[in-house]
Amino acid sequence: MATSAHSGAIPRHVVAVVAFDRISPFHLSVPCVVFGEDRAGGGLPDFDFRVCAAEPGPLTTTAGFSIAVTHGLEALGDADTIIVPTWRDPDEPPPAALLAALRAAHARGAQLVGLCLGAFVLAAAGLLDDRPASTHWAWADDFARRYPRVRLDPDVLYVDDGNVLTSAGTAAGLDCCLHVLRKMCGAEAANYVARRLVVSPHRQGGQAQYIQQPMPPNLRGDRLSGLLDWVSGNLAAPHTLDSLAGRALMSRRTFTRRFRLATGTTVGAWLLAQRLARVQQLLESSDESVEAIAGIAGFGSTASLRQHFTEAFRTSPSAWRREFRGV
Repeated sequence: MATSAHSGAIPRHVVAVVAFDRISPFHLSVPCVVFGEDRAGGGLPDFDFRVCAAEPGPLTTTAGFSIAVTHGLEALGDADTIIVPTWRDPDEPPPAALLAALRAAHARGAQLVGLCLGAFVLAAAGLLDDRPASTHWAWADDFARRYPRVRLDPDVLYVDDGNVLTSAGTAAGLDCCLHVLRKMCGAEAANYVARRLVVSPHRQGGQAQYIQQPMPPNLRGDRLSGLLDWVSGNLAAPHTLDSLAGRALMSRRTFTRRFRLATGTTVGAWLLAQRLARVQQLLESSDESVEAIAGIAGFGSTASLRQHFTEAFRTSPSAWRREFRGV
């Protein structure tokens, strides 16, 4: 990919966000807070971050104020990552100049991201043909009618199809941006930004939406809080519903009900999510073998780890390590 070079400086990864007249400031802010704000101390690279206007002049917003954007579409020319944070109206074709700039960027290998209705813009450029994609559920039927060649999946948070990513609504757009940051810089950097934003460190975008999240507020001070903290620190043990209910001093039925009310999921699904999150962490930050990681995370066997990991993340543990660590 291209990088932005400055005299005497190390080339920086260029992240460009497309703004336009009548844009939602909330949607625009999502990539800005992930890639554009000062994250000194978080181990993040110094991005060359740009907001690029699709039209000349001050841009109005849906919130009633205007914004001035210093870059035009020409600033997309050397961008490594281009994010279209939304689109103002699915019934309005995007400007031809914007579509041409996106096609040119894709042709030279840039990473393109369409958040929420931004997927309509990428589809209008023909960049989602024969690819999997997602968009906001409320416009999914309309999207499917307009772009029948796109393999739309409206039930997921986001879709990572290599150098083209799309997401559902605004919260999913934040998840998608954190995922992109995680791919670029690793889990620690993405988690740092997530903590600053007080959001979940990582929500997997695929069909199996394993969620690594802070303890729900209704667990604070509850006996389940201490139990789940303990389980998270002892994933290698062969936990079962009965063993956990016994440790919580509850009946199986009461524990199952309380657990679902507190976490929104089953014991088995929660355990699998914790184990997969631990595997991700170890693959990204340690030199442990996949076999050793399977034991540490409590999968029992390497085959079991590989099966669950591939089902959840659509890649192998070894490929995940190479992607995030370059090894």
